[in-house]
Amino acid sequence: MAIEKIKMPQLGESVTEGTVSKWLVSVGDRVNKYDPLLEVMTDKVNAEVPSSFSGVIKELLAEEDETLEVGAVICTIEVEGSESQSEEVKVPKVNTDMSQTPTKVESGHKQRFSPAVLRIAQENQIDLQQVEGSGAGGRITRKDLMKILETGKIPTAGVQSELNTKASQAQNQLDESHSLTSSNPVNVQKETGDIEIPVSGIRKAIAANMLRSKHEVPHAWMMVEVDVTTLVNYRNSLKDQFKQEEGFNLTFFAFFVKAIAQALKEFPQMNSMWAGEKIIQKKEINISIAVATEEALYVPVIKNADEKSIKGIAKEITELANKVRSGKLTAAEMQGGTFTLNNTGSFGSIQSMGIINYPQAAILQVESIVKRPVIIDNMIAVRDMVNLCLSLDHRVLDGLVCGRFLARVKEILENVSKETTSIY
Repeated sequence: MAIEKIKMPQLGESVTEGTVSKWLVSVGDRVNKYDPLLEVMTDKVNAEVPSSFSGVIKELLAEEDETLEVGAVICTIEVEGSESQSEEVKVPKVNTDMSQTPTKVESGHKQRFSPAVLRIAQENQIDLQQVEGSGAGGRITRKDLMKILETGKIPTAGVQSELNTKASQAQNQLDESHSLTSSNPVNVQKETGDIEIPVSGIRKAIAANMLRSKHEVPHAWMMVEVDVTTLVNYRNSLKDQFKQEEGFNLTFFAFFVKAIAQALKEFPQMNSMWAGEKIIQKKEINISIAVATEEALYVPVIKNADEKSIKGIAKEITELANKVRSGKLTAAEMQGGTFTLNNTGSFGSIQSMGIINYPQAAILQVESIVKRPVIIDNMIAVRDMVNLCLSLDHRVLDGLVCGRFLARVKEILENVSKETTSIY
C-alpha cells in the first residue's frame, strides 16, 4: 500500500488558486483512475478534477468553499502495489511554511492550516489552539473563523509569538496581490429588510483576480469615436439571408473582433504581456471575449482570430457563448488569450473603463452603436457612431503605440462596406 497525493490543478495559464466547490467523493470511497473527485471553481472556469490513481480515498484535506493555491494537496488516495510514501502533506512553492504550520490537537495529530485560515487568524489575533474545527478530523476552516468573528468572542492568547512569527514569515513569501485578497470582515450593519447574499466561490475568485489586476497593473485609458455607418448598413443588408443560410447570427461584434485581430497583427506590441524582468510579445493572436451569465463573467478565447473570416468568428462567438450559458465550456477554451474584447455596448453602455484581464496588457470595450449628429463637410449629418475604450498596462504599452493602434482600428471599421469587405 502507498499513499498518493492529488493536488490543486492549474486550470488556466494565469490561474494561481482554485476554490473547492463540491466534493464528489468521501473518505473510504473506492475510485478508479480518471473518476471525478471534486468540482473546482476559478475566476476562469468551473471544472471537475479527476483522480490520477485507482484506490481508496484516505483523507480530504480541503473543505468545500475553501480556496487553495495551485499545487496544494487536496486529498490523498491509498493505492495498492506502489512503493510506500509518506502521508505528510506539504504545499509546494510559497505556501509550504504557511500550510504546514502545526499545532497540537487532542487526537495527537498535527493540524495543518490553509493560507486563508492563517491570514484571518493573524489579522484578527485569533489563537488557533483555542478554536474547535468543524472540518474533517477537526480541521479548522475559514468558515469556523468567520463565525467567531461574527460573534465578536475572539479567543486570544497572552503570547502568540510563535504563530505570529510563522504566519508573518509565510505572509512575506506570498504574492502581494494575495495579501490584498484575504477575507477581512467588514463591519456593515444589517438592518431590517436587508437581504444577506452569501458570496459564491466563483464570485470570490473573480474578485481576487480583479483586485490583483487593479493593484498590480498601472492602468491607463484612451477612447476613440468611430463612424460605423457603412458597417451598419452592410451588416443589416446581410443579416437576414445570413441567418437563414448559416443558422446563426451575423453580429456587429464579429466585425469588431476581425478588425481588432487585423490591427493586432500590424501592432504586435499590443499583443504582449508583462513578465517581471521582461515583456513577452505573443506570436498567436488569441482574443478573449467576455460572456456574462447571471452568476459570473467568463472569458472564452477565439484562437488565431487573425486567420478567421468574419463568418468564422461569428460562428465561434455563438458556439462559445452557448457553451458558457449551458455550463459546457472547458478549461482549454478559456486559456491562451492575449488580448480581451468586451461587448459592453450590448448593455447600452456608451463609455466605460475595463479592468485588464491579467496578465494581458490591454482590454478594449466596444460600446453601444448609437445615431448621433456629426459634422461632415461643414454640414450636420446623422451617423451611426460607436466609442472604443481601451484600458492599457502602462508598464508594457505607451500612449503612442496605443493611439496608433486605435487609429488603425478606427480606419478599418470606417472602411467596412460591401465593396471592400468580405464576410467569408
